Amino acid sequence: MNTIQRSYLETIKSRLFEPVRQIQVLAGPRQVGKTTLVRQVLEVSKMPNKYISADVVAVGDQGWLNVVWNEARIAQKTRGTTFILAIDEIQKVFQWSEKVKQLWDEDRANNLNLHVILLGSSRLLLQQGLTESLAGRFELIHIPHWRFSEMNKAFGFSEEEYAWFGAYPGAAYLIKDEDRWKQYIRESLIETAISKDLLMLTRVDKPALLRNLFELGSSYSGQILSFTKLMGQLQDAGNTTTLAHYLRLLDGAGLLTGLPKFAIDKARTKSSSPRFQVFNNALMNCYRHQNFQEAKANPEVWGRVVESAVGCHFLTYREEGIEILYYREGADEVDYILTYKGKFIALEIKTNKPQTKGLNKFTSKFSPHRTYLISPEGITWQELIKLNPAELF
Repeated sequence: MNTIQRSYLETIKSRLFEPVRQIQVLAGPRQVGKTTLVRQVLEVSKMPNKYISADVVAVGDQGWLNVVWNEARIAQKTRGTTFILAIDEIQKVFQWSEKVKQLWDEDRANNLNLHVILLGSSRLLLQQGLTESLAGRFELIHIPHWRFSEMNKAFGFSEEEYAWFGAYPGAAYLIKDEDRWKQYIRESLIETAISKDLLMLTRVDKPALLRNLFELGSSYSGQILSFTKLMGQLQDAGNTTTLAHYLRLLDGAGLLTGLPKFAIDKARTKSSSPRFQVFNNALMNCYRHQNFQEAKANPEVWGRVVESAVGCHFLTYREEGIEILYYREGADEVDYILTYKGKFIALEIKTNKPQTKGLNKFTSKFSPHRTYLISPEGITWQELIKLNPAELF
C-alpha cells in the first residue's frame, strides 16, 4: 500500500509549499490511508517535519499538545526554515480545538513558519471542534473511502470484487480467505471504529443499541426502512430521535448513513424514512452468510450488492458537491437521485430485467435534467463505478 499514491497527495503537498496561512485538516474514516498519505507527503516534500499520533495520549492529558508543539517550534527556529508538524488522531486530545487555537495564534503573532497538519477519523467530532474554536484558521481536506479505480490499480480488484469485498486497502490481501476477511472487517475495522471513535469520544447512552443499529442498517444497505419499523427489530430501541442521532454518529465515522427521500420541499426531505447505505460494501457483506461465489449466483442477493456498491461509489463524491437521495411514491421507486450545482438526475439500477415504471413516473412529475437506466443493455454498473458522477450531468 505504501507505493500507492492517492490523488490527494498532490493537493496536500502543494499547500505545504505555500506560505503558512491555514491549518490543514485531513478528515476521513478509519483505514482509508490518511496516515500513509501524510507520511508520503512528508517524504516527498523533503521539508523537516515531525509526525506524531495522539493515540499515545492519556485521557485528560492537556499538557501533551504543548510539549509536542514546543518541540516543533524549537526545531523550526534552529533550522530557520519551514517546518511541518503532523498530528494524527487529534480528536483524542481533551479539548484539542481550544489548545490548537491558542498555540496557532501564538505562532501567527511570532511569525513562525510552522505548517500544521491535523488528522482525525471522526468527521462529526472534528467539525464540531473546528467550527467552535478554529473558524477561519483551517482548510478541510476530506479523504473518502477508496474508489474502484484505486482498488483496481493498487490490488487488481475486478468490478465484482469491489462490489463484494468493498474498498479497504488493508483487507485486500485477505480476500482469498473469506472467513478470515469477514472476521478482520468485523473485529479490526468495525469494532475499532465504533469503540474508539464513537463510544470513547461521544456520549452514547445505549452502546448496544448503536451497535445493533449499525449491524441491522448495514444488512439493509440499499433499502428503505422507517425508524418506526426499525424499532420493532431492535432491542431496547428507545425512540426514533435516538435512532436518528445514532445514525448521524455512524455517518460521521464513515460507516453507515441514511439517504433522504427526494422532495422539492426540503422539510419533507428531512422528515422522510432513510434509505440505508454503507460507506463501504465490506461493511455490509462481512455479515452475510453467503460467500462471494454464492452471492454472485443468487440474482436477488447480487442485485442488492450491486445497488449498494453504486451507492458507495457515489458517497466518495459527497464532499465534492454531489448530494445523494432516493425517490419512492407508493410502489414507484427510483434508486438514486443525484443533485449537483442546482441540477438533478435520476438513476435506476437493474442487474437483470430492466423496468422503467418508477423512472417514468419520476420523470413526468419532476422533469430531471437527465435520467439513466443502468442495465446490461445500456450503461452497465461496471461502467458507472468508473465515472465521476459529475460527468453524468
